[in-house]
Amino acid sequence: QVQLVESGGGSVQAGGSLRLSCAVSGYMYRGSGSGFCMLWFRQRPGEEREGVAGLHSDGRTDYADSVKGRFTISKADTENILYLQMNSLKPEDTAMYYCAADERRLCEAYRSPGDFAYWGQGTQVTVSS
Repeated sequence: QVQLVESGGGSVQAGGSLRLSCAVSGYMYRGSGSGFCMLWFRQRPGEEREGVAGLHSDGRTDYADSVKGRFTISKADTENILYLQMNSLKPEDTAMYYCAADERRLCEAYRSPGDFAYWGQGTQVTVSS
């Protein structure tokens, strides 16, 4: 069974930084040959869940325009942990952040949440002005 567990959220002032982690366990390989996509989503109250940053197992990354130049997605392969380094945080970055994963070739930040079978429980990020 695949499990994703996020951590690292918290409260920070505008301009500050946080690093989110997503620990991945279990085996999700279905043999499609597409590789794996891991993506960070976020959801503000009353809004739809939106993709923030994606990382494919072949090394491709993609970011939403709203976070380009401020957020960096990476993965520690030896520990099977996905990271999201968030710098220059803004109040509009306040949201619940989720990591998601699935075996798929397309891994752009704009992917739909419905494209992913595996999800973490979320971690709250609050940025005050």
